[in-house]
Amino acid sequence: MDAEFAEKVVLVTGATSGIGRACALRFAGAGARIAAVGRNEEALANLSKEVGASSGKTLLLQADLSLAREAERVVDQTIEHAGGIDVLVNAAGHIATGTIEDTFLEAWDAMLDINLRAVFYLTQKAVPTLIERRGNVVNVSSVTGKRAFPGVLAYCVSKAGVDQLTRCAALELAAKGVRVNAVNPGVVVTEIHRRGGMTDEQYDAFLERSKQTHPLGRVGQTKEIAELVFFLASHRASWITGATYSIDGGRAQTCAR
Repeated sequence: MDAEFAEKVVLVTGATSGIGRACALRFAGAGARIAAVGRNEEALANLSKEVGASSGKTLLLQADLSLAREAERVVDQTIEHAGGIDVLVNAAGHIATGTIEDTFLEAWDAMLDINLRAVFYLTQKAVPTLIERRGNVVNVSSVTGKRAFPGVLAYCVSKAGVDQLTRCAALELAAKGVRVNAVNPGVVVTEIHRRGGMTDEQYDAFLERSKQTHPLGRVGQTKEIAELVFFLASHRASWITGATYSIDGGRAQTCAR
């Protein structure tokens, strides 16, 4: 247990799967009080068994963060339940394929709503309590925020937006003692691509191909990303703000191939 996070309040979105889930478990393991946000009620219940909701230290929040009123409710209920927020981890995300020629406006809006608009609004609503508690924000972006990739236009744009939002918010909040950073993972084994429409066969082929496109020769694991998020939220990173950290096995260093 890391004494620094004992009784700290950590709000994690996308907490029922992938990177968000790994982050919730990492902070819970350090003694933090977790407010876990997800769409799926059953998945939230399963998470609670591992995090320890029965101890009263975990708040489970079922919400659709594409809706402004739901984002407001998540922040308000966390503050009401736990007294404030020390760390906000924006890990909820959505991916779908589409190019400049065939991305429907509705698909564009859906991508930006979850990946960027919700991050902006949750952060904005949490700012007062973060200032009061000198807390910080860690956004889960992507290597696609730093580099262009074909076929996932809206996703790339949304993550580039997250990176710039991170830098702008960090600059504006620095004098008030609030840090804002982001992590930019490469391909990590999660369910996001399957939820985005890949079949199991396609996803297996994608992971195999990713061994070649990532210089370290493998894809990432959610625990690795959670460890970087945990570090950036800690006092060990107290002089880091406005940073977008690549954690991608070297993927962002490569040319298209």
